[in-house]
Amino acid sequence: MKLLLVAACALIDADARVLIAKRPAGKELAGLWEFPGGKVDPGERPEQTLIRELKEELGIDVKEACLAPLTFASHAYPQFQLLMPLWVCRRWEGTARALEGQELAWVRPNRLRDYPMPPADEPLIPHLIELIATPG
Repeated sequence: MKLLLVAACALIDADARVLIAKRPAGKELAGLWEFPGGKVDPGERPEQTLIRELKEELGIDVKEACLAPLTFASHAYPQFQLLMPLWVCRRWEGTARALEGQELAWVRPNRLRDYPMPPADEPLIPHLIELIATPG
């Protein structure tokens, strides 16, 4: 089975919300919400992928030093095995805009389950809830 490496990023704003994007019609898994990112190209490091994808998809500039690895997901789809490391980013330049026809939403981590996601994204949610949990 082919291994597909996809880098994903949880952008976290000053209000402790996470940015998710809805896959547009016509794309595989259309209508599901996901963390921004994309396939790692041959010869590319995952951090480079995120910097490139966040610029292309959202129009924001991210420095590699602002990307912090958090966790990863592994999921077997029928045609491939997906390996998806998740980074957290709290600092970037510019305002996130939907540049590829996707819908965007800033969501509190404990509300992420209200948005249908691909099976590979769902296991990442508890890590974000724990990361952003406020002391009680």
